[in-house]
Amino acid sequence: MNRYPLWKYLVMIFAIVIGLFYTLPNVFPQVPAVQVSTNKPSVRLDAALLDRVEKTLKAANLAIAMSGLDPANGVHVRFASGDGKSQLAAKDALIKDLNNGVADGTGNYIVALTNESTTPRWMQDVNAKPMALGLDLRGGVHFLMQVDMKGALDRAADRSAADIRALMREKKIQYGGVDKAGDTIAVKFSDPVEREKASKEIAISNADLSIREDGAAADLRLVITLKEDAKRKLADAAIEQNQKVLGNRINALGLTEPIIQKQGADRIVIQVPGASDPARLKDVIGRTGTLELRLVDADASKNSAALQAAQNGNVPFGTELMNDRDGGQILVKKQFIITGERINGAEPAFDGQSNQPIVRINTDTQGARILREVTGQNVGNRMAIVLIEKGKPEVITAPTIQSELGSNFQITGRMSTRETSDIALLIRSGSIAAPMEIIEERTVGPSLGAENIERGFNSVTWGFVALAAFICVYYAVMGLISTLALSVNLLLLIAILSMLQATLTLPGIAAIALTLGMAIDANVLINERIREELRRGLKPQEAISAGFDHAWATILDSNITTLIAGLALFTFGSGPIKGFAVVHCLGILTSMFSAVFFSRGIVNLVYGMKKKLDKISIGTVWRGGAALDVAGVAADAPSTLSEADAPALIKTK
Repeated sequence: MNRYPLWKYLVMIFAIVIGLFYTLPNVFPQVPAVQVSTNKPSVRLDAALLDRVEKTLKAANLAIAMSGLDPANGVHVRFASGDGKSQLAAKDALIKDLNNGVADGTGNYIVALTNESTTPRWMQDVNAKPMALGLDLRGGVHFLMQVDMKGALDRAADRSAADIRALMREKKIQYGGVDKAGDTIAVKFSDPVEREKASKEIAISNADLSIREDGAAADLRLVITLKEDAKRKLADAAIEQNQKVLGNRINALGLTEPIIQKQGADRIVIQVPGASDPARLKDVIGRTGTLELRLVDADASKNSAALQAAQNGNVPFGTELMNDRDGGQILVKKQFIITGERINGAEPAFDGQSNQPIVRINTDTQGARILREVTGQNVGNRMAIVLIEKGKPEVITAPTIQSELGSNFQITGRMSTRETSDIALLIRSGSIAAPMEIIEERTVGPSLGAENIERGFNSVTWGFVALAAFICVYYAVMGLISTLALSVNLLLLIAILSMLQATLTLPGIAAIALTLGMAIDANVLINERIREELRRGLKPQEAISAGFDHAWATILDSNITTLIAGLALFTFGSGPIKGFAVVHCLGILTSMFSAVFFSRGIVNLVYGMKKKLDKISIGTVWRGGAALDVAGVAADAPSTLSEADAPALIKTK
């Protein structure tokens, strides 16, 4: 009756082993560290760099606990636990030596602060990593980004200028050209009738533009700027778009619960708790890159004299001199064909013929139409793939247009596998609305202080001890079994949080405490139901079986309703509320396993193996003011209970 088959005990053993294995990494402490990486393909991360880093830190009289080289992520240097001063001093020394004191991300190396776990590598290889802690518990990486609103207005003016040119061609209006200076556009005319017609058409096509007539005689102009209301809307939209793009980039790196908030009129705060690779995070966040496709100046590609003249400062009108990845220079048209806004998808891949890393691009319908039109008219000419980061354009590659392009094409060039992944991520996450730069970077300490953190964990510990003491005193051996199940519940919950790399915040600790209370509540229901069956006069084995079976429906109903509430918190909440909901929902699942499946398995081991069971150690069972013995029969009462003495029972089908 009260026996488990072998496979259920194997499941219990497996759960405990897995729980212990994935909980163990949380025992190993986190130590301050510095990571040195790079985003430039020409810079090597090798043993020579590791040796240079070690010598730099030794010259600065900084004690290193451990150092090592990871070919993918760069050099890692750890310091003694709690030695945050050495960590900050090491960063300053490395920036001074490796980047000549340049800390704005334009140097050859990225020097980032981090906290690294001392968990053995072999455990990390099987994803046995410590639980991620939130900013309010452990801290993390903090960035303050400055948004260039002037750049946003300039880019809006570029788009408006392109739209005006297309409108003039579509309406067949005679005009002398479109010039742009900052966020002001000037359209030239020689005929006042054509100017008036253009003014009406532009006003109809874009109500956000302010149009003013200027000039006289043959030098007629329309001076066009954005209206003040449109500028304010553009600034708000730029901040919102940049927040969205940054969120997409951070989420694509697999980091959890980033905090991305607007600060003031033109700044964005980014806080990422428990960032495991801050160097790459800093790189991806700091790379405000946008992609543009432009035509290479045909004269410069055929006549080196034009290129030499541009290099001497005589850049032809409508063109721009840019650097390419081979260290040379190339003359490209200022007018772009399409930008990253027309790109739907980007994925890193390998070329089928050369086996070189590439980026596959997929454009939207309008982007495909523009590409077909422009490339169809320029077969044999070159098209430059331009990546603009921090206002500095760079030509990734400039291949010759072999045929008309459609919605799918690929970017090739001297790129590493990691760089193709990063470029694809930048393009895929969306185009930023305004340039940004990192103006502040630091690691964030616990916002509540070490004392409050200790109290948070102590609340769970002492709450567990209090529950265990009460349940053991009140239910004797059955209480001890419930305590064991409660321990397994806590073990499995921490293991799952570690496996999922979920971020634990202070509200998450509150959710753990709540989970313990709910889990012990299920055991109380089971124990009380067993007592009730004993009062009815059932034999001990029958009372155990009926108690678990009848309590299961109540436990299931209460946990499902609570799970629904937790899912609602997760769906509609954000930040700490969502962190609470994650732990809460996971805790419900582990408590149902431990309180019912696991605890019954232990009870079956203790009592189910006995063919004849006379007593159950479940504390004092009362009936009508008289204490029954553990077999359910009062010492001074008849062996059979009357129907009047038994409590009313509700039978369900």
